[in-house]
Amino acid sequence: ALYGQRCNSRGLDLSSETALAALAQRLQDSVGVAWSARPLIAGPDSSKAADQAAVPLCNPADHNDVVGTVAFATPADVAKAAQVAAQAVAGWSSLPVTARAAMLETAADRLETDMPLLMGLIIREAGKSAANAIAEVREAVDFLRYYAEQAQLTLGAAHRPLGPVLCISPWNFPLAIFIGQIAAALVAGNSVIAKPAEETPLIAAEAIRILHEAGVPADALLFVPGDGAVGAALVARAEVAAVMFTGSTEVAKLIQAELARRGDRPIPLIAETGGQNAMVVDSSALSEQVTADVIASAFDSAGQRCSALRILCLQEDIADKQLTMLKGALAELRPGHPDLLSIDIGPVITAQAQQGIVAHIERMRGLGCKVHQLALPADTARGSFVPPTIIEIDDIAQIGREVFGPVLHVVRFQRDDMLALIDAINATGYGLTFGLHTRLDETIEAVTARAAAGNIYINRNIIGAVVGVQPFGGRGLSGTGPKAGGPLYLGRLVQSEPNTGLAAGHAPDPAALAWAEWLEADGLDASAALVRDAIAGALTGLTLELPGPVGETNLYALHPRGRVLLIPATEAGLAVQIGAALAAGNSAAIVWPGEPPPVFTSLPALVNQRLTWLPGLPATADCAAVLVETVTPGLLQRLAAMAGPIPIVQVADATGRYRRDWLVEEVSTSINVTAAGGNASLMAMV
Repeated sequence: ALYGQRCNSRGLDLSSETALAALAQRLQDSVGVAWSARPLIAGPDSSKAADQAAVPLCNPADHNDVVGTVAFATPADVAKAAQVAAQAVAGWSSLPVTARAAMLETAADRLETDMPLLMGLIIREAGKSAANAIAEVREAVDFLRYYAEQAQLTLGAAHRPLGPVLCISPWNFPLAIFIGQIAAALVAGNSVIAKPAEETPLIAAEAIRILHEAGVPADALLFVPGDGAVGAALVARAEVAAVMFTGSTEVAKLIQAELARRGDRPIPLIAETGGQNAMVVDSSALSEQVTADVIASAFDSAGQRCSALRILCLQEDIADKQLTMLKGALAELRPGHPDLLSIDIGPVITAQAQQGIVAHIERMRGLGCKVHQLALPADTARGSFVPPTIIEIDDIAQIGREVFGPVLHVVRFQRDDMLALIDAINATGYGLTFGLHTRLDETIEAVTARAAAGNIYINRNIIGAVVGVQPFGGRGLSGTGPKAGGPLYLGRLVQSEPNTGLAAGHAPDPAALAWAEWLEADGLDASAALVRDAIAGALTGLTLELPGPVGETNLYALHPRGRVLLIPATEAGLAVQIGAALAAGNSAAIVWPGEPPPVFTSLPALVNQRLTWLPGLPATADCAAVLVETVTPGLLQRLAAMAGPIPIVQVADATGRYRRDWLVEEVSTSINVTAAGGNASLMAMV
């Protein structure tokens, strides 16, 4: 009952002999199932994949173990799925929100009931440990219940869906992220085309069957397994109204470019794209706790989490001692087949991934970096295992791109250089998770104010974000937002802003007020009215404490997105865009060829210092959002061609307003309050 009306997901007690005995039998049952995946597309003669030879899928821990078979979608399947999904929107969206939510609840209950069977499949197909497989099923259950609850609280009867939504999910969370994307899109009234990672289609196929049995119509939820070419073909379909994607930044940019070719309107893209995640440890930190949190953050799931720790930053004063403890803890870990409870680290997903990670380790060794590795036992030879590795580096820039595996890079810093270190971490361009271990309140305040990350963790590990407790998602090269499992997520999947009940947490922005007053004094009353409306509805400054377990404080805050690129067509439209950006606390870069309009030459100082005038589109997307008054031919393609992060592009609605929820940045902060001497609120209760 942690979350009030929404039930917390149930787990399994792996320390219970009775639970383990029952689990062992169900895992054996799972091995005996003939697992298979093929396109599931409503309608007669809908799948041509049946004519194709099914290919075997092997266990990454033992390539001799065939887990099941998959038949990938054909071009005909892709076309049929897009057409069926487009035709299904009207019927599916006409159902009451309560009916759609009830189906998600039913599916959640079924997942809990079938947890042991699903665990067996996850362990063998994705190479996960039993504990991680339990967490995977629980997260999927939490997503279903959270979005069902949020939809009923925030989506009114008049809400309108986007249309067919394409969900492209990753292999590292083949059930949780897969279900989370689908559940959100479905409950918002959209039909869904689900394209799982080619490495893990079996658990995805089982999830689709459970959702269908829970009542979701076959034409509202279509399953199209395949490789990257299948995903690209689906993205290119004109019927697709939005794309939800979790994967690499490079692929997300390709999706952005393809969607931009439509040319007539921005197509929503929700992208979560990993990160170069760092943890900073100062000399006041509890070294034993740091050791446990670093080992979990870097090596759990063989480092194959978007949130996993990649860069550990140790204050020079304690670096040698902390490294000695980390190497000692690493020596206690056991790599091997994850179907054994005694195993701590399983395989990486494929031989190709294994080769890439090993090549990175050898490159760093060649640069003269100290490399410490845990030896692999002989029984890992048939799988794609990488030895857990600690690499000492001199500079963050040595790493290059994200290394998605059990590799931890360690860099030292001087106390006086801590804030410069944070700037160097920010300069990587990624901003997903960030950790800090310290017992100094002033350090917490200074570092968290400077760290540009979507999820910040204080005195705890940086993995395992819980739905509705630590809404998950990044900024910059780590994604577009909104956060999965957060209150703004469903709003990206409907045509107008839902009633979330959220409101600004501080007084209106002074520059926005000055701008409204200036417009009124100049007689621009229509634009001023829209600016006043933006000020009244601003969300910036909101901070909420979200429910969670004892011993943690979980804060959810809305910050300005930063720099907003404005592309106006008229002076009146520009006035409204400036007001929308300032009302949310942002600065603005205005694309205006030639000199600024004469009416804008004597602006209030508060406003003027937040504006930059550009003669044309910049080469790099040094912005987190784009406001467009009129979409001109080729504009969206030129925006997609900019280097850097993927900004949210929006066009004003029919009333001239811009979405307030797309002009703020979500930040989740999770604090282990026991690390500073105890949970003060709990002690006060006692």
